Amino acid sequence: MTDITDRIDSTDRKGPDGAVAPNAAAARPVERSLDTRLPSIVTAASPGTVIALAVVLAAMLFAVPEVLGSFWLQVTFSAVVYSAVALGLGLLVGRAGMFSLCQVPLLAAGAWISLRIAALVDLPFPLLLLVTGLLTGLLGAVIGIPAIRLSGLYLALITLMAAGAITLLLKVFKFPNGGGGFWGFDKTVSSGAVALDRPSWVPSDVSFFRYTVVVVALLFLLVGWHIKGKPGRAWASIRQSQVTAVAAGVDTTLYKLWAFALSAFVTGVAGALLAAGPGGVSVNQFPVEQSIVLLAVVLMGGVYNIWGALVAGFLLRVLPQLLDQKLGLDPEILTILFGIGVMQVLLTAPGGIVGDLTKLGKKIVGLFTRRSSTPSTPSTPSTPAPTDTAAAA
Repeated sequence: MTDITDRIDSTDRKGPDGAVAPNAAAARPVERSLDTRLPSIVTAASPGTVIALAVVLAAMLFAVPEVLGSFWLQVTFSAVVYSAVALGLGLLVGRAGMFSLCQVPLLAAGAWISLRIAALVDLPFPLLLLVTGLLTGLLGAVIGIPAIRLSGLYLALITLMAAGAITLLLKVFKFPNGGGGFWGFDKTVSSGAVALDRPSWVPSDVSFFRYTVVVVALLFLLVGWHIKGKPGRAWASIRQSQVTAVAAGVDTTLYKLWAFALSAFVTGVAGALLAAGPGGVSVNQFPVEQSIVLLAVVLMGGVYNIWGALVAGFLLRVLPQLLDQKLGLDPEILTILFGIGVMQVLLTAPGGIVGDLTKLGKKIVGLFTRRSSTPSTPSTPSTPAPTDTAAAA
């Protein structure tokens, strides 16, 4: 099927009387041929976004590991991983308009798949991340099949049921710990935390933290690459009106499953990184109710901007530790704060924290721009006195 942009292009080439404009007819086919492809990573982001991403990436790679201790480095590592999870959920909610409550169990599934593959096949770690993401993406596409017919609250409830099924399987069969069979769980070994072997060239927590930051940055680029291309336009049309998208020729089935698969791919890679992180993973680390909290922080961070995922990762993993360690407050207070934050987003700030910061930044830049462009008031020249010659004349 053709895309909505193809339909728009075909109507733009015709004049009021139905005739084809000669100049447009020659130029439009080139635009359409380019429009059917995903843009390059270079053209997918504005220069300002590239600079901001480079600054954040440099700070995370060089400054953060030097100033943080082992405990806060582990907390920050968890925030980086969960920012990728929030990125996947924000893709579904903010871009395609589909609500999912299965993101945290998919994170657990990614960790399980990576552990099982590592026990069966000796793969390089980057290839292991890729295979884990692909298999988790396939699982996400299967979970997203009901999205073909359902939406809104009904879709959220179906994904919540899938989350419960994954969590139940995890509690019964545990994470693989070197056993045989499909599940790879040895009952004779105590079922505690299980860790994935790291690459030999990143053995320490600091080096693996930097490796994780680079991988998560690549995931952000991958999602931004899709958003700026044809999938992003198709998801936007589906979010606005599925009926209109179908009438315009958008293959809603394909792009809905594509969104679920890409979201699960990002989450699966994050699960593999979490399994290789400090402390590994345990069965009780992925409760189903955490998916609801994740949805709340994603809405608060901003679902219409991929930078909102970074804010969501901070709110979900760093803020509770700050309240507990620095202020001595019960982290459960966050449940109330998150509820208030979601109400504010729904009522007054649909763009979330990132949207408000963006508006504030534009106002500040506009204020300084107006001040610098305002010309100074010229002084009124004085009227010259008549000369003697003029007076004589």
